[in-house]
Amino acid sequence: MRANPPVAKIKDYGVIGDCRSAAMVSKYGSVDWLCWPRFDSPSIFAAILDPEKGGHWSIRPAHPFIVERSYIDHTNVLETGFSCAGGQMTLTDLMPVCSEEFKGRELVPDHEMIREVRCTAGEMEIEIEFKPRCDYGCDTVRIRNLGPHGLRMDVGRGAYWLHSSVPLKVSDGCATASARIKEGDVVDFSLTYSEESPTVLPALGARCQSSIARSIRWWEEWADHCRYDGPYRDVVLRSALALKLLTYAPSGAVTAAITTSLPERVGDKLNWDYRYCWLRDASVTIRGLLGLGYFEEAESFLTWLLHATRLTQPRLHVLYTVFGGKCPRETELNHLCGYQDSRPVRLGNGARKQLQLDIYGGVIEAAAQYAEYLDGFDRMTQKALIGLGKTVAKTWDQPDEGIWEPRHGRANHTHSRLMCWSALDRLLALSDKGVLQGVPRELFTRQRDLIRQQIESRAWNDELQSYTAVLNGDLMDATLLRLAWYGFEHADSARMKGTYRKVRERLGAGDTLLYRYEREQPEGAFGICGFWAVEHLAVGGGTLEQAHHAFQQLLHYQNDLGLYAEEIDPHTGDALGNFPQAFTHVGLISAALTLAERERGEAHPAVKVGSDVKAPPTAAQSEVHK
Repeated sequence: MRANPPVAKIKDYGVIGDCRSAAMVSKYGSVDWLCWPRFDSPSIFAAILDPEKGGHWSIRPAHPFIVERSYIDHTNVLETGFSCAGGQMTLTDLMPVCSEEFKGRELVPDHEMIREVRCTAGEMEIEIEFKPRCDYGCDTVRIRNLGPHGLRMDVGRGAYWLHSSVPLKVSDGCATASARIKEGDVVDFSLTYSEESPTVLPALGARCQSSIARSIRWWEEWADHCRYDGPYRDVVLRSALALKLLTYAPSGAVTAAITTSLPERVGDKLNWDYRYCWLRDASVTIRGLLGLGYFEEAESFLTWLLHATRLTQPRLHVLYTVFGGKCPRETELNHLCGYQDSRPVRLGNGARKQLQLDIYGGVIEAAAQYAEYLDGFDRMTQKALIGLGKTVAKTWDQPDEGIWEPRHGRANHTHSRLMCWSALDRLLALSDKGVLQGVPRELFTRQRDLIRQQIESRAWNDELQSYTAVLNGDLMDATLLRLAWYGFEHADSARMKGTYRKVRERLGAGDTLLYRYEREQPEGAFGICGFWAVEHLAVGGGTLEQAHHAFQQLLHYQNDLGLYAEEIDPHTGDALGNFPQAFTHVGLISAALTLAERERGEAHPAVKVGSDVKAPPTAAQSEVHK
């Protein structure tokens, strides 16, 4: 008799992938989200958004069980251990990865997911239910049983093939099986997808075991390149591995998340499609990759970034597809009920039409961070960066939607002004270092200084003794903590002390979590904002001891696999929003790097790349304020 497991929450999922797409696997053995061939392709499994219509692929014991799971060592190969009254089994899930050298020696599928069941003690009965639904659950998939060749499913321009070492019974668009396994038994499954090239139908058995071993080696070798060796190495490395999963290897783009429409508030309409690349993430992503020693990934991402932005200059779009194209217009899938009845489910993103002036600073800051590892930029890149600076010089003094993309109009956001200031400041610093030729220094200096004057006079609220979210306003925003990180203000200044106190007072959600801004009905606490607070404390807004304590408290909100969503319910600790979230993971990485840099007495990154930067005190000087 089937034992129905609980409904999976967002935090109950693990993620596997091959740097082209990714799947979400629940702790109960069900693949509930998969889009092939790319992150933003239509789904074949979407049960996380509708258990009835979305489609899934479940492998689990037939009787009540308990679960324990983890990634194998420093890899993205997921192991889920199931224990029943009669026995134990391990389910291994992965998308195989391998070196280009190996691909040149052996034919491998374009896209593959391997699931291996291994009985490790006693015996038990397992149940398999394979229920694909194409195009976000719009249509049932016709499954053809081709005997020894497996099950074939034709969907659009591509074909899915499922190979199984146990016979599967096909009925009404679903393939099922039950099997009794005993200690030492192994059952293999291989799901592949092919669209433009000849289909490769891989064997099971030894070939699957070889793919698993090879993938484990590949991930371990990649992880070994991480040069961070501080006290938080395990969580930093897990965040780096998550970031690698969110990277689209053919272009170098980093997606914000692999999912769409996981809610920021359960049962509400704050549901967005995050399977695209946001320019706002650029500077902190590059900073994280470089700080960990992943120079190849940093170079690939910056190359994609400059390519995508060249196609739309002088205006930059808020977000792009993984190939640098325009994000699709936003539509709603009304046939899906959404995660825990959180409607609507959305595809595309309406932010594509917004104006966000902060993104210019993000792109230029990323280039400035990378320039620390270069002798210089080529002529075309120099021209592109200076062109962005000229756009900032002309447009900074106007309202925009800002970093959080509200849909109720534009405002004069302090954070947008900060990032415009940063953009011009970094270009001037690159000119000082001889990295950029032909910078209009007088124009950039004059406009940079005007931005500083405006922020210092109109973003400061004397009554509150704090900077505020918008000019001449009185509301708080967690981005105000970035004034110190980007070097605009000294973290230990009277103004930043007042701002930090007011941010904690208005936006604090417990000891360490922060909401991102004030609103009538709060959503979850925003993951990266907590790590911003850690960095603010580390660069002089507090002590290193306080910063470490805050960092350690934030680690309590990762799931059992070390993954973070976009937001956290401060009351229950549940994950909210799309998952896993690149913004949160790069925030963790950056905070860990900042702590390590300050303990070594190194200059803050903003000091290295800035011109008009107010340098924070050294770690030793910070200790004086204990």
